[in-house]
Amino acid sequence: MSDAIKHECGIALLRLKKPLEFYKEKYGSAFYGIQKMYLLMEKQHNRGQDGAGFASIKFDVEPGERYISRVRSNKSQPIQDIFEQINERIDEELNLHPEYKENVALQKENIPYIGELFLGHVRYGTFGKNSIESVHPFLRQNNWMHRNLIIAGNFNMTNVKQLFDSLVELGQHPKEMADTVTVMEKIGHFLDDEVTDLYQECKNNGLSKREASPVIAEKLDITKILKRASRGWDGGYAMAGLLGHGDSFVFRDPAGIRPAYFYEDEEIVVVASERPVIQTVFNVSFDKIQELLPGNALIIKKNGLVSQNEIITPTEKKACSFERIYFSRGSDSEIYQERKELGRLILPSVLNAIEDDTDNTVFSYIPNTAETSFFGMVEAANDFLNQRKNKYILDNRKTLTREKLEEILSVKIRTEKIAIKDAKLRTFITDDANRDDLVAHVYDVTYGVIKPTDNLVIIDDSIVRGTTLKKSILKMMDRLNPKRIVVVSSAPQIRFPDCYGIDMAKLESFIAFQAAIELLKEKNLQHIIDQVYNKCKAQENIKDVDVVNYVTEIYNPFSDEEIASKIAEMLHSSDIKADVKIIFQKVEDLHKACPKNLGDWYFTGNYPTPGGNRVVNRAFINFYEGKDVRAY
Repeated sequence: MSDAIKHECGIALLRLKKPLEFYKEKYGSAFYGIQKMYLLMEKQHNRGQDGAGFASIKFDVEPGERYISRVRSNKSQPIQDIFEQINERIDEELNLHPEYKENVALQKENIPYIGELFLGHVRYGTFGKNSIESVHPFLRQNNWMHRNLIIAGNFNMTNVKQLFDSLVELGQHPKEMADTVTVMEKIGHFLDDEVTDLYQECKNNGLSKREASPVIAEKLDITKILKRASRGWDGGYAMAGLLGHGDSFVFRDPAGIRPAYFYEDEEIVVVASERPVIQTVFNVSFDKIQELLPGNALIIKKNGLVSQNEIITPTEKKACSFERIYFSRGSDSEIYQERKELGRLILPSVLNAIEDDTDNTVFSYIPNTAETSFFGMVEAANDFLNQRKNKYILDNRKTLTREKLEEILSVKIRTEKIAIKDAKLRTFITDDANRDDLVAHVYDVTYGVIKPTDNLVIIDDSIVRGTTLKKSILKMMDRLNPKRIVVVSSAPQIRFPDCYGIDMAKLESFIAFQAAIELLKEKNLQHIIDQVYNKCKAQENIKDVDVVNYVTEIYNPFSDEEIASKIAEMLHSSDIKADVKIIFQKVEDLHKACPKNLGDWYFTGNYPTPGGNRVVNRAFINFYEGKDVRAY
């Protein structure tokens, strides 16, 4: 994605089902869990650059012994930083106490971070906050072991204000109006309720407080707690939690917006945001890994019992399609094929833009994450060329000479590595004019492979703001002197904000929205802008369930092609000599390529929760009133 956006967080939960001595004997170290957590988090580094956190819980410790450890970092290499801290602390203890090295019991008793239950998080901050207090996991502490709660997740709630107010109504005083805090405190409230009810039951049966504690831990009903806590939640989430005594859970939203996968065998239970992460770290096959069902929680009791329980009735599944286009690693076998299919399906539009002239066209891609879609596009281009060759040969088989046949068969689709990002270049100049000139040189280009008669086709994952295209990529490509530059987006036009975890909150930042507004003005349809504003304002104080997305009316007068042409015009600065065309994937073709991930609200405005409609209307109100603030 040439216009970089901050996006999805990643979670990793690991439960060791055997005693630590088992892992020492089989794998050579009782720190097996820590080692695997490092890999689980590092393999999801693509999902978080702003921060990382790690928490662990030891089982069955004596009173007075520390059983919860947590470390967080917001440094530039946060995963590396937290595991350096962990390793330094472990090495310090082992060096001070050599008797610990072969004694697992002493290690568990005296060394932090070792344990049976682990939770990791890699973070992209959607609100621009990067303080250490914003980094997951969050910890809610209590002297009662089973009231300790650790929360981390990949999520965003659209109705944080309402959730915050509901906590105040319960008599709480939350320290911050943030979705993680409100969610944790809501779960914590009903956890406290459940513990209180169970204690009263134990008391009625004649048990002392100390005797009641293990009974409470055993009987805690995580399903009941989550059902009560999640009433009124509106958002996309894959949320993981640990309780101090050893229970744990991962809970997914009812539309399946945010991803979560799990694997269980006799040694471990593991949950992660991406399937190939589990495949790689534990060397298990694709078919052994399950997707956590929407609206369900994977609940792992301290005694090792694992169940998948429905918490909220699932709605129509709208798993995020951006996961497939860009966010998740392409090493997942399904995602790899889907990305290739995105490239294949967009070729007819490319052929139309180059007037079927594949002989005088060079195909390439930018950035590297678009490479898989590029492969699919080129495979489809080769199929097209082969069909054209075969038709010519069949039509001229009676007069075709050997020389002409060899000439025809030698024609190939031309592919080149055109752009290479200069990772060392930094835009340190603050003067706007000089900065733009420097930005235009962020990429190095390959000279000598483009002729003045050539079309240059460049495929990208998506086009969000168009800023990098206008200030860098198009100028860079134009230096090669092609006849025409065709920029291909493997995603449809991004028209609406996301409010479920991706950092796309402001309508006016989208080049597609800017183009639609310009077209309305050009065609004297400005009244539509006013009408949409008035309709959005009229809905400000009605219930979420009744809110309608009226921002779709901004786009209704125009075809996708008209908006794409306007975008090309807006990005084509006066100093670019080549003709410029912009092509976007069709939404119906996106669904063909990614049939299991039909969440497309940022393209269509079809939000999977009522809160989404409120957010998009609020975003339009902010745009109309000139407020540079987030819509959620």
